[in-house]
Amino acid sequence: MATTVITGIGELTTNDDALGTLTDAALVLDGDRVAWVGPAADAPAADERVDVEGRAVLPGWVDSHSHLVFAGDRTAEFAARMAGKPYQAGGIAVTVDATRAATDEELAANLRAHLDEAAAQGTTCMETKTGYGLTVADEVRSAEVAAAADEVTFLGAHLVPPGEDADSYVDLVCGEMLDAVAPHVGWCDVFCEHGAFDADQSRRVLEAAKARGLGLRVHGNQLQQGPGVQLAVELGAASVDHCTYLDRSDVDALAGSDTVATLLPACDLSTRQPLPDARALLDAGAVVALAANCNPGSSYTSSMAFCVTTAVLQMRMTVEEAVRAATLGGAKALRRDSGEGAVGVLREGARADVHVLEAPSATWLAYRPGVPLTRSVWRKGQRIR
Repeated sequence: MATTVITGIGELTTNDDALGTLTDAALVLDGDRVAWVGPAADAPAADERVDVEGRAVLPGWVDSHSHLVFAGDRTAEFAARMAGKPYQAGGIAVTVDATRAATDEELAANLRAHLDEAAAQGTTCMETKTGYGLTVADEVRSAEVAAAADEVTFLGAHLVPPGEDADSYVDLVCGEMLDAVAPHVGWCDVFCEHGAFDADQSRRVLEAAKARGLGLRVHGNQLQQGPGVQLAVELGAASVDHCTYLDRSDVDALAGSDTVATLLPACDLSTRQPLPDARALLDAGAVVALAANCNPGSSYTSSMAFCVTTAVLQMRMTVEEAVRAATLGGAKALRRDSGEGAVGVLREGARADVHVLEAPSATWLAYRPGVPLTRSVWRKGQRIR
């Protein structure tokens, strides 16, 4: 396999506790792995040499929450919300109708376009969900289409389809639908929220998924303080996402667990919700991730840089904390932060996902808000930009 040395790195964010942040550094990529990290002066020879001339280098963004298997858009809903109409979970039904009407080829093309859009901005590992089908057949085909992403999550419990009884629909999700979808996914999620699924219904879905060997994720505490966080922690979910409304017991529960608090600031801005209290979570010792939540209804952006900038400027996170949350935090939320092929980190044996900024330091992500700063991207050792 060909090797590449990336040298002349002005600031290298490794997210590795032993290595820390390096200056005047270099990386060697061997196939799809990082083979060496250290001072540029000590870098071994390689087949190809790329000098980034003092620019900053980060691990690729790890976006651990998206909904990219969909058709149509919800521009009218967004415009109405900006005019003062409150966000409600039921708007998902509009996308369900469009997704059911789309062909597999249309769904796959739309997914690919959004994955490519994210990759061009430095996102090298991405999770995406089903959840806009809500029938057995449509959830299965959504899961099959979603296989183009790094991680696939079953979200049959996204919304009770209009006209259906909630408990009967949960029976379907926990039984026939889960049986059909489980071979195609690694995770199961549930929208535990007023207007979607209550605590008992959410528990049933998560326990059924756990019994089938799937990892657990939860949409929780987005629209009001509720049971989502506590349920996620109790059942050992890898992450609970949104965390917009938390009380002290929620913060303490997250801090005392391995469940990652995944914050979705672009969604909160788009829905005109308050931003999560990232500072309280971090100060308590909770693990925090940032994700874009790209979807057509409540957060139609794939820009992880925008999320980082928002976290720094409006959520009282330091640049280092925000970058770590958008890389290693996302990796922890996907349980991909350790061992060979780890993402969100740049150390020997990690997946060769590299993001070069058109900037001398990561601080410029917040210092120059809104300015595109991605210069080069390697994913699995292949240069894609």
